[in-house]
Amino acid sequence: MAKHRVYFAHGMESGPWGTKITALAKIAKALGCDVESPDYSGERDPDARVRRLLALQPQAEDKLILVGSSMGGYVSVAASCTLKPAGLFLLAPALYIPGFDFGGRAAAGMIEVVHGWQDDIVPVDHSIRFAREHQADLHLLVAGHTLTERMDDLNHLFSAFMERVLRQN
Repeated sequence: MAKHRVYFAHGMESGPWGTKITALAKIAKALGCDVESPDYSGERDPDARVRRLLALQPQAEDKLILVGSSMGGYVSVAASCTLKPAGLFLLAPALYIPGFDFGGRAAAGMIEVVHGWQDDIVPVDHSIRFAREHQADLHLLVAGHTLTERMDDLNHLFSAFMERVLRQN
């Protein structure tokens, strides 16, 4: 079993190895983590995606980190209630939207959220609310929903997050 493992959850319209996940996975690997990115393509029900992730029984010898983008953010938050990862990194998470109610509190050692001010899919206020309720670090960027126009910033934020999670006891 890997000492540290990162599980990525992609959004509704993307795939397991899109631009963001590929870039962030490279950072995780450089920090000595194994990475997994299950393919949820074709599954539009967010709770079915959560069940699929939990069925994979994600675990690590030391640190398990969940990373989710958009619908994958919802999947990661909902799964965190069961998995209790060391870290939860969310990119424009689809939260507080009808049909996306995980019915609990996220459970992770460290939580960080990145959202774009110009997101026209998931209102930025939803991430502000989540961050407030969970006392999570929140980064608001001048960007749209995908955040890909700010990849350098995402890479920097994720790298710093990973280093903090891997250092925590």
